[in-house]
Amino acid sequence: MTACATIPPRNITNSCAIFYDKDNWYGHATSSYKKWGVPIHVQLAIIHQESRFRYNAKAPKDYLLGFIPWGRQSSAYGYAQVMKGTWNWYKKKTGNWRAHRDNFADVVDFIGWYGSMSHTTLGISKWDARNQYLAYHEGHGGYQRQTYKRKRWLMAVAKKVERNAARYRTQLARCEHNLNNKGWFSNF
Repeated sequence: MTACATIPPRNITNSCAIFYDKDNWYGHATSSYKKWGVPIHVQLAIIHQESRFRYNAKAPKDYLLGFIPWGRQSSAYGYAQVMKGTWNWYKKKTGNWRAHRDNFADVVDFIGWYGSMSHTTLGISKWDARNQYLAYHEGHGGYQRQTYKRKRWLMAVAKKVERNAARYRTQLARCEHNLNNKGWFSNF
C-alpha cells in the first residue's frame, strides 16, 4: 500500500474530484463495470456509505459492560466494509486469491461481482443503488427475507446511497469524456 493510496480523496462527494484526485481509480472502477455491469456511480455510493473512502475502515468496537473494550462488532474491514467470510467467498468464486479488502481495485471488483450476484440471485437491477445496497448490507438471504423492512434506519441509509449514486452519476456525465481521454482538467 503506497502512502498516496492511504489518504482518502479530498472531496468524497464529487465523483469527478475523486477520480482526478486518485487518477488510477477510474480505470479500476471502469474495469469492474465492464466485467460485471455494476455502474461506477453505484460502486462509489456503496464505498462512500461503508467507509467514506478510507482503505482501513473497521467495524465499530464492542464493549463489555458498556466500557471494557471487547473486540469488534464484526470482521468488516476496508473500503467496502466486507466481512471476512464474504471476502473469502468472493476470492474462492472468482479465483482472485491475492485480493485485499484495503485495495481499491480489488474492492470495486468485489462490489461489481457482488452486485452481479445480487442481480442473478435476487433479480435486482445492477443500476438500482438502493436495493443493491440493501442486498449488500443484509446479504442475499436477509434481502430475500426482507429483514431490512424491520430496520427503519437502514431504509433511510439505503435512500441516502440512492441519492449519492444519482449525484455521482450526474457528476460523472460531466467529466467522463476527460477521464476517458486522460484530460485532467474540469470545472467540477
